[in-house]
Amino acid sequence: MKIGVLKTDDVREQLVGEFGEYPEMFADLLRREDPSLEFVTYEVQHGHYPDDIDEVDAYLITGSKTGVYDDQPWIAPLMEFVRELHKREKPTLGICFGHQLIAHALGGETRKSEKGWGVGVHSYEIQETPAWMVEPQASFSLLVSHQDQVVAPAPGTKVIASSDFCPYALLQVGEHMLTMQAHPEFTKPYSKGLMELREEVFGADMVEKGKASLTNDIHTSAVARWMLAFLKSAS
Repeated sequence: MKIGVLKTDDVREQLVGEFGEYPEMFADLLRREDPSLEFVTYEVQHGHYPDDIDEVDAYLITGSKTGVYDDQPWIAPLMEFVRELHKREKPTLGICFGHQLIAHALGGETRKSEKGWGVGVHSYEIQETPAWMVEPQASFSLLVSHQDQVVAPAPGTKVIASSDFCPYALLQVGEHMLTMQAHPEFTKPYSKGLMELREEVFGADMVEKGKASLTNDIHTSAVARWMLAFLKSAS
C-alpha cells in the first residue's frame, strides 16, 4: 500500500533533529505494523499536490498549528481536495487538524473549544465497534495537543469514540474516511518537548498536569492497527 501524506505543518526546529518531521513519525508508527508500506509526502501547505489523485492508494492529513478557519491561502484548496477525496471515496485518514478539516470541509464545524487546551495523555470511550476495529477495546488513550475541536460532525458521520472533554474524538465518514483528534504518531518524549516549548501558550499549570499524565499508558500500536485495517477495508 502507498500512502500519500498531506503535510500541513513543520515540526519545531528545536525538536525536528531528534524526532523528525510528521511524515517520518507516521511512517515509523505504521511501518512497525506493516514494513511493506510506502509513503509519499505532499507539501500541501506550499501548494504541492499529486498530479493524479490515484497515484497513491490512500491519504493521510497531518496535524497543524493552523486552525481550519484561519485565513491561510492553502486551506481552501485543501478543503476542495478533501471534497474530491470524499466524492471519489478515496481511503483517507485525518489526524488532529486533518480530523477537524475533513469535518469542516464536508459540512460540519470546527472551532476553539470552551474547554480550552488539551495536552498530554487523554482517554476515550468506544461508542461503536466497526468491523475494521481489530482487537477491539472498550477504551483507549493517546497523546493530544489541541484547543480546536469538531463541534458538529459532517453529515453521514459515525461517532466511534468520545470523551467528556472531546465528544467527537474518533469519527468515520462513509466507509472511506477515518479521523481522530488525538496524535497516534506522537511519542511521550516528543509530547513533553512540545509542552515545554509552548508553556507560554498552554500555561504552567496545564503543562504540569500534561507532563504528569505521561506516566499513563498509551495505545499507539492498537490504534495503528485500526488505521491500517480501516484503509485496507476501504480500498
